[in-house]
Amino acid sequence: MRNRGFEVCKGYEDKNINLPKRQTAHSVGYDIEAAEDAVIPSLWKLVMSGKEVKPTILKTGVKVYFMEDEVAYIYNRSSNPIKRGMVFSLGTGVFECDYYGNESNDGEILIPFYNFFPVDINIKKGERIAQAVFQKFLKVDVDEANGERKGGFGSTE
Repeated sequence: MRNRGFEVCKGYEDKNINLPKRQTAHSVGYDIEAAEDAVIPSLWKLVMSGKEVKPTILKTGVKVYFMEDEVAYIYNRSSNPIKRGMVFSLGTGVFECDYYGNESNDGEILIPFYNFFPVDINIKKGERIAQAVFQKFLKVDVDEANGERKGGFGSTE
């Protein structure tokens, strides 16, 4: 029986994607890597140039599966804001078990960043950009949720 883990998403099978892993025996988070090279533009450069300010969404090429009474939280790496000016546009990513394999993006973990440094940030494929942490969650006594997920990222808005 499978409890929780990571898989390579459809379309990335031949892209040499590394599945997330913990770096030390006492690590809580599983480090997630970028699936491709990307540039996160400086927020300040965007503002000064009058261009639209929106987060840069980094692809990971991986999806996560876990039990129905669990959640996968996606957190920024602690070094990103300090060393690189990279902050999550959403604070913390929350993944429910029904996001896995959804029809719009196969459940790919997508990570939106802002860059608060005055220079653009270059991300290389395979660079660790975030971490996943699994946790159990509780429901209230009268829980009447019965909807079904129809899409991927941000689909339950």
